[in-house]
Amino acid sequence: MQFEPTPEQLLVRDMARDFARREILPVAAALDRDGRFPAEILARLAGIGMMGVNIREEYGGAQAGPVAYVMALAEIASACASTAVTMSVTNMVAEVIQQFGTEEQRRRHIPRITSGEYAAGAFGLSEPGAGSDPGSMTTTARRDGDGWILNGQKAWITSGDRAGVIVVWARTGGPGTGGLSAFLVEPGTPGFEAGRHEDKMGLRASTTVSLHFDNCRLPAGALLGEENRGFRIAMMALDGGRLGISAQALGIARAAIEETTAYAKERRQFGRPIADFQAIQWMLADCVAEWDAAWLLLLRAAWLKEQGRPFSREASMAKVYATERANAICARCFQIHGGYGYVKEYPIERHLRDVRVTTIYEGTSEVQRVVISRAVLK
Repeated sequence: MQFEPTPEQLLVRDMARDFARREILPVAAALDRDGRFPAEILARLAGIGMMGVNIREEYGGAQAGPVAYVMALAEIASACASTAVTMSVTNMVAEVIQQFGTEEQRRRHIPRITSGEYAAGAFGLSEPGAGSDPGSMTTTARRDGDGWILNGQKAWITSGDRAGVIVVWARTGGPGTGGLSAFLVEPGTPGFEAGRHEDKMGLRASTTVSLHFDNCRLPAGALLGEENRGFRIAMMALDGGRLGISAQALGIARAAIEETTAYAKERRQFGRPIADFQAIQWMLADCVAEWDAAWLLLLRAAWLKEQGRPFSREASMAKVYATERANAICARCFQIHGGYGYVKEYPIERHLRDVRVTTIYEGTSEVQRVVISRAVLK
């Protein structure tokens, strides 16, 4: 049993850490305050290989593997969670196209993702009435000559107005999950329009929009994978995406722990640093123990993926535990800050807002428990 990263994994992590602290951390608060999409930062991230960490070199990727990917993503999230979620979804889109796309689709899109020519990638699964239940999806795609006509609406789409390519799911067959197919949609396609930006509690430098399709005509080559087999693509993509969100949550939590530890040593009450008080010490001890446990769950799931072994259950275990513990960690760190945590001068205010959504997207905590329990009972 090996607990130490390889030299290659450490190289990727350290590259991400250096970039995060040098390029992202100094502007993270301003990005959040202004709600500004960090296009320039994302382009530079692509330049150091962070938009295709698990993508083969022939398509411009770093080919460093899932373990290196979660390590790198946590470093980016520790500086700016908005940048991290854009990186996470973009990597997920690139991996989906690599795994299920034709060679023509791979050559067309993946190098543009990994090079930064595309500002981002987007994942169009959720709808206003179909979030945790994709089987109730109402967006449709019907054959028309040598192409497809797409009609419907998507909701909560990260980078939907910035992406160079969007993977969109639509109903091509009967009811339920068995009639879904996936398509690659590019901006500027007639009949496709991105909606307004959602005014979110956190992740304010990441755009979240609705997508509208009104007789949107797609070429035959837009179909990703097999017709009516799109649900399998979505579930396999979400398994990997859950690793990314776990890493994002733990990156946020680690930043909260480090900042709060420094604060507790400096903040004085009753003539002593508050770090001298057992109540504070135990809160920090719980934070660190829970963080380490969650990190080990995440590394196990990422390692299984890297070995080509099944990892759905382990990804859900990592996701539910990492995101819920990250929320608890940030809440404790907020409490340690006292009144100062409630003002934007201290980063913990942003961390608490940013971490909250991690128990919701890429599958809620409740959905993760369904996945885990099914695996146990099976």
